[in-house]
Amino acid sequence: MITKTVRALAVAVVLTGTVAAPAAAATDDSFYSYDGSAPLSSYAPGTVLKTRTVSYHVFGIPSPVQATQLLYRTADAQGRPSANVTSVVRSPDGNGSKALSYQSAYDSLSAEDGPSRAIAGDVSLGTALPNVESLVLAPALLAGYNVVIPDTEGQTADFAAGPEYGTTTLDSIRAATHANGTGLTADTEFGLIGYSGGAIATGWAAALAPSYAPEVNGKLVGFAEGGVLVDPAHNLEYVGGSPVWAGVVPMALVGVARGFDIDLKPYASEYGLKVLSEIEHASIAQALGRYPGLDWQKLVKPEYSDPNSVLPYVEAVNKVNLGSAPTPSVPGFIGQGANGALEGTPEGGEGIGGGDGVMVAGDVRALAQQYCDTGNSSIKYSQYDALSHTSALAAWAPEAISWLGGRFAGTAAPSSCGQIAPGNSLAPEQPVG
Repeated sequence: MITKTVRALAVAVVLTGTVAAPAAAATDDSFYSYDGSAPLSSYAPGTVLKTRTVSYHVFGIPSPVQATQLLYRTADAQGRPSANVTSVVRSPDGNGSKALSYQSAYDSLSAEDGPSRAIAGDVSLGTALPNVESLVLAPALLAGYNVVIPDTEGQTADFAAGPEYGTTTLDSIRAATHANGTGLTADTEFGLIGYSGGAIATGWAAALAPSYAPEVNGKLVGFAEGGVLVDPAHNLEYVGGSPVWAGVVPMALVGVARGFDIDLKPYASEYGLKVLSEIEHASIAQALGRYPGLDWQKLVKPEYSDPNSVLPYVEAVNKVNLGSAPTPSVPGFIGQGANGALEGTPEGGEGIGGGDGVMVAGDVRALAQQYCDTGNSSIKYSQYDALSHTSALAAWAPEAISWLGGRFAGTAAPSSCGQIAPGNSLAPEQPVG
């Protein structure tokens, strides 16, 4: 039974390469809305509000695998009560003792592109990546891991608003271990894993867990992340003007502004207003390569050419700087590409340096070393000097899975502390003017 059901999940991905995908399925939108009589604030974070079971779809094609979807109480980027959805897939060969919290890199400004929507059968350009990620989940299920897949950006799709990614991930684990039918309990051990946008959630969840969800932290065996966003102010400078990745600049500005209730319009140029409007509900697939050469200066009025002259920007970008978050207390594996030229992004200036095309390698090295210096000596860091953001995924994924396997097995975590090359300053941005 395990071979037939779980392999079908992977086979469905392959089949959609030769079989036309069906029309988009209609998601039960009412499931995503909390309609109870009690205020959300009356529920503890992680409380399950609704439950349903759906067939796990790949590009709209149902597989024999079932997923339990949960609407649960969590908190947004500003700590306000909100509702969110997560999906739990049981391993037919697992006993519920171990699970992966898999944070998708769905990167979108539309909640319609969340992994739960793809799993339920919705088909769109924005759900393409969550569908492809099914290939990563199938081997984990075969290895006996239950898999939990949260919609990390929340129901307002606050792209790049890191703290919200962390709370939605941690409360997803809480909900999954409280709900019936998931096979998970308070005794289940978890590993956090995610690449790129999924690394935003993984890193922030690991950092916030000791204070926000100590009972979850006590069951974490470790976190594995790759292609890591650390200091978005540096990324703004690094990708600005690039031919491919420049489109993430307005995406991140819209997502973070949305998460922290910032109005960007007073600062935007006429062209900037046009771009921000166009990108308001876009997915990463719609943004990459769409605005070659775009940078901050083209988006704003001349008097705001220095980003740090916009006080709301400074305040927000400091809130999403992972370098200012607490040090995780559990072992970590961090992988990072460093050959951004492969994706058309040249090295950044002083204090930025090279990266993988979108993420700044010096920032990631600095974060790993900062963790070492602040009490967590169980940090392994791998830098893939010849690989870019996209190509490094193939090197990082098997290393991450193997590393997590060691943590579940109880072996001592390897350490790169003392061997990591110097990185950049992760100090908070200072306002000017």
